[in-house]
Amino acid sequence: MLRNLIAALAVAGATPALATGLEVTVAGEANGTITIDLLEDVAPKHVAQITALAEAGQYDGVVFHRVIDGFMAQTGDVQFGDATDGYNYRRAGTGGSDLPDLPAEFSDVPFDTGVVGMARSQSPNSANSQFFIMFQPGPFLNGQYTVVGRVTDGQDVVQAIKRGHPRSGAISEGEPDRMTKVVVTD
Repeated sequence: MLRNLIAALAVAGATPALATGLEVTVAGEANGTITIDLLEDVAPKHVAQITALAEAGQYDGVVFHRVIDGFMAQTGDVQFGDATDGYNYRRAGTGGSDLPDLPAEFSDVPFDTGVVGMARSQSPNSANSQFFIMFQPGPFLNGQYTVVGRVTDGQDVVQAIKRGHPRSGAISEGEPDRMTKVVVTD
């Protein structure tokens, strides 16, 4: 249904109205709400896709599957990362959504603390549903990954997200933190 709506809008030449932000409720070791300002002027295609997935409830229950201390927390694998649907830590992070991958929308927005970027494979045009939030600046990512937003409130919640293995960031012991609800804000 989601794919059909986006396809119909594209055929009609319409652009879906973009949201201005997300409210992400987190549960686990971190508990609270993260408010994200979406940068639709910087990455309109990525923001439209994230918004569509959030509005469809696809992010609800999805775990933070890769969390590296001093770097970032990654989530958004709607295919294999849903904690309410038989989450398997070995598969989380390997999936995406039913929507197509996106062409890169690189910008000059730096990867500072609280910046939200799109995860991807080696191909710059492979971002789909996964995203990450920076714990601290990562200038080595500048111009290499698409920036989609920035945390405006709740960075303390981000900083409290359960860390994974020191090298891989994988959460292989215990329960990972998860996004219990992701709401699109106007």
